[in-house]
Amino acid sequence: MIARMQATWTVLLLLGAACWVGYAAQRSWALAGGGIAVGVLVYLGVMALQFTLMQRVNAADPAPRARLAQVLRAWWAELGVALHVFCWDQPFRSRAEPDWLPTAPTGQRGVVLVHGFLCNRALWRTWFAPLRAAGHAYEAVNLDPVFGSIDDYAPTIDAAVQRVHAATGMAPVLICHSMGGLAARAWLRACAGDARVQHVVTLGTPHRGTWAGRFARAVNARQMALDGDWVGQLSGAEPAGRAALFTCWYSNCDNIVFPTSTATLPKADNRLIAGVAHVEMARRPEVLRGCLALLISEADSAAKI
Repeated sequence: MIARMQATWTVLLLLGAACWVGYAAQRSWALAGGGIAVGVLVYLGVMALQFTLMQRVNAADPAPRARLAQVLRAWWAELGVALHVFCWDQPFRSRAEPDWLPTAPTGQRGVVLVHGFLCNRALWRTWFAPLRAAGHAYEAVNLDPVFGSIDDYAPTIDAAVQRVHAATGMAPVLICHSMGGLAARAWLRACAGDARVQHVVTLGTPHRGTWAGRFARAVNARQMALDGDWVGQLSGAEPAGRAALFTCWYSNCDNIVFPTSTATLPKADNRLIAGVAHVEMARRPEVLRGCLALLISEADSAAKI
């Protein structure tokens, strides 16, 4: 569903721009170019507003605050990454590369990839080839309904965990971006998943919710309100020691999940990646390398046991 929505939106934007240029160019090329420039400036401005609010809210957070140069770099990078993800990969390439569940185990641990809000499995396209090259079976899920409750995603994750386990003979590692990390925690609660997963990695997950959640209308987005009822109940239902299952990557330039420390869990392996924006985090080579290294270390631990 999200692919169709974003494909429709992208096509309408392009058609609108083409119609404007065709109409305005009959009067003046300057007018035509000016209209396109206004659209670009609106996009730049909306993204700039996100980073400005982030920096203001983070002023009271205990995590290291980003320098202005880091904020500007993250803003610039996110402009390009967001366009590529939301206007190309997710609308048009979500089915281009299938999951890889080899018929014979490779001896390597498998992965379940879980995307976040307004995303689909194509968020992880840059991960597929490196995972396969290293022998890691993987399944990248699509979470539906798009605007439903986060609790409703547990069966989707559960089925993927079963398939990856069957393909590898080992409990998989879950790698989750943004809301996907909350979906993984909801799955752990609903399906008693602690013994069925080796580790959970979250990238920019609003474990305590996010400041921007107060303005949300969709069910799953409202559940991510900062220190809201849903995230509070989720934390309250978790057993002591569960955080040891988690590695949480977080950034002081996350323009969606802020304050910064909301993307961490007490007693988890919390890893700050400074100066990186929200969607960009899922496309950073050092994050991918870190997750591949963790997969290898988890395989070594299992072999010793």
